[in-house]
Amino acid sequence: MVSAFAAIDVKLLRDFRRLSVQGLAIALVLAAGVTVILMSVGMSRALEETLQTYYDRHRFAQVFAGARRAPVTLLQEIQAIDGVATIEAQVRGYAVLDLPGRSDPATGLLISRPEFGEQRLNVPLLRSGHWPDPDSSQQVVVNEPFAEENGFQIGDSFVANLNGSKRELIITGTALSPEFVYTIGPGALMPDSSTYGILWMSAETVESAYGMSGAFSDISLTLVPRAPVEPVLDALNELLEPYGGEDAIEREDQVSNAFVQTEIDQLQALAYILPPVFLGITVFLVNMVMGRIVFLERTEIGLMKAIGYSNAEICVHYLMLAGLIAVLGIGIGWVAGSWLALEMADLYAKYYDFPFLVFGVPSSVYALSAILGLAATSMGALRSALKAARLAPAVAMSPPAPPNFRQSFADRLMGLARLAQPTRMILRSLVRWPVRAAMTSLGMALAVSVLVASNFFPDAMDEIVDKGFYQSNRQDYMLLFDEDEPLAALQEVQNLPGVLQAEPQQSHAAVLRSGHLEKRLAVSAFPKDADLSRIVDNEGRVITAGPAGVVISDRLADALDVNVGDIVTIEFQSGLRETFEVAVSAVIVQYFGLGAYFDLETLNRLFRQNLRMSNINVTLAGDDVEEFHTRLKEFPGLTGTIDLAHNREVFLETLSQNVLVVTTIYAILGGVITLGVAYNSARIQLSERARELASLRILGFSRGEVAYILIGEVMLLAILAQPVGWWIGTQIARLMTTSFSSDLYAIPLILENQTYAQASLLVLGVAAASVALVARRLGRLDLIEVMKTRE
Repeated sequence: MVSAFAAIDVKLLRDFRRLSVQGLAIALVLAAGVTVILMSVGMSRALEETLQTYYDRHRFAQVFAGARRAPVTLLQEIQAIDGVATIEAQVRGYAVLDLPGRSDPATGLLISRPEFGEQRLNVPLLRSGHWPDPDSSQQVVVNEPFAEENGFQIGDSFVANLNGSKRELIITGTALSPEFVYTIGPGALMPDSSTYGILWMSAETVESAYGMSGAFSDISLTLVPRAPVEPVLDALNELLEPYGGEDAIEREDQVSNAFVQTEIDQLQALAYILPPVFLGITVFLVNMVMGRIVFLERTEIGLMKAIGYSNAEICVHYLMLAGLIAVLGIGIGWVAGSWLALEMADLYAKYYDFPFLVFGVPSSVYALSAILGLAATSMGALRSALKAARLAPAVAMSPPAPPNFRQSFADRLMGLARLAQPTRMILRSLVRWPVRAAMTSLGMALAVSVLVASNFFPDAMDEIVDKGFYQSNRQDYMLLFDEDEPLAALQEVQNLPGVLQAEPQQSHAAVLRSGHLEKRLAVSAFPKDADLSRIVDNEGRVITAGPAGVVISDRLADALDVNVGDIVTIEFQSGLRETFEVAVSAVIVQYFGLGAYFDLETLNRLFRQNLRMSNINVTLAGDDVEEFHTRLKEFPGLTGTIDLAHNREVFLETLSQNVLVVTTIYAILGGVITLGVAYNSARIQLSERARELASLRILGFSRGEVAYILIGEVMLLAILAQPVGWWIGTQIARLMTTSFSSDLYAIPLILENQTYAQASLLVLGVAAASVALVARRLGRLDLIEVMKTRE
């Protein structure tokens, strides 16, 4: 029995070698699914592990809060809150930076360093140099990306406008912090390390610069294990409220962490959406190929049973053949997935400021992908393997009964249409094997759907760019002020060289509530006739907030479960910190963040004050931009600037790189699916109909007419697959946009005709190439040998 068992193993290897091309086509489809699993699940887990390790090592806080000016004596009461473990109080402030070699100003966030001992929470990691001397008012450590973007070395210097006082600062080192994994400036749409930096200085220097001696403006907390968060937040808010405190937030709402967590969530969503498509096609292809193999090997199955092989051994034999295809696909997927995960890790390293990346897709993900791959091929082969095992030896040794064909209604229609004989043969094949035809067409439809679902990103990004940069935010610069500035500041800005337009804007931190639902965000207010920063609806119409209402974004309306006409409660976290009940006057589609918008005059009336502003939006003339930049660096009360024109360039550059990578990857994956389905379908058609096609050649049909039968059937199925693929792709794209939506941003579902056309052209092209590859075998058919076979 040992030698006999060895013989079946030899047969297994011979079958696998004989099916190498078909097996490779199936393996590539499976490999695509494995690749997506490693790329999405693997990278999401790698990011999670990196983030958690970074947070643990550097004691990232669990609760964050800010205040206008809170006395340090309050720290004892905060520490005494039930559930609080550790606290860290700091002074923070924004400053305008004058960097060497740059005409335009940059913005820096200054953070105080403890004079004595180590920082207890949000501990920065020193990457080079040393921390500032506590007795020095000039030494500063900057975040590493800011130094790299501006070419700074230790010992270099730049000038900072610290609350109206210019000071030369000398760089003593670079650092990274768990608070700033995603470093985005206030009001910016994208991170830009060239114009926004984090600066650590001695506590005494920062406190004196901002008039905060004996006070703090920022506090972070960690809690004892299993302590409830809500009571701590409530107690902290109550203590800070008299000192201009803003509502405390949990770690999940901290800006940097929220962006990274959103990316992790999107990767996980991707893992749930696309791999099932590839695994499902693998099941179908294996089922199709194994069914044909068992049909052709009836005699061999009968012989194996006659010499003593059991049903179980024969069943395992065919399952192992599918298993070899799985092993090949899993191996290719592991290699491709590991490489793509590494490439994605490099991309993440550019956008997220990690000091390290725990790269290395977890072994559990490799195991999961292998289990799913083996399960897919086993499911595809199981029906055929069981059929082979159940064949009685006497039945298996006999040729199968020929199909019982009779003229159908479809045959009569083809006769009335006077179709050519080759065309009739194509249509007759589809009608007589409808399940197989439908599954083949479905496989190609899924290939189209993958391409549609991935290629909608460029159209969506075009819509985001147009809406966010060219319709809503059309200013070149946004000037930020710490305190609400009077009308005189607007007049001063209008008089700056190069300024064409200058418009006021107010922004206030607030909490919007509706019943038990609430959201924390920035409420903005614009003039009625605003031309630069505007409220634009989904149809491109400019919306003006009414004199007694608030305009909110669609995702905010969903989060609060409100609509036009409903009342929302707005609790402002700045100014007089008053609470108002306001009607929703309009709901607009917005892609960046959550938004709530007032008419500027209405907001000032609610606050019982004359015209005030916290931001000024400007457009510039090209000739005087240099002089404008120079004057900005000395402008009183200015805490920061946002160069939206440069921000737009950074966004578009980042977008073009990411879209190119994503569309290329999924174009390859869609092509792989088409190749697997089309090639195997054509190969099986040739195997099944070789005798029939040879007969046609003997009867006088040309080689082209015979090839037309083979190619025509597969291509007809590919054409029929297109509308189905468009529909499935649209549903997958809709699911992806829903899964990717968050409070930070949303991706619109924009599908242009070009997207469908590109997907179809690629699938039809790959299908044609695959079938043509098989059709070449027709020229090498030995007509005499084919006619001798029983098949």
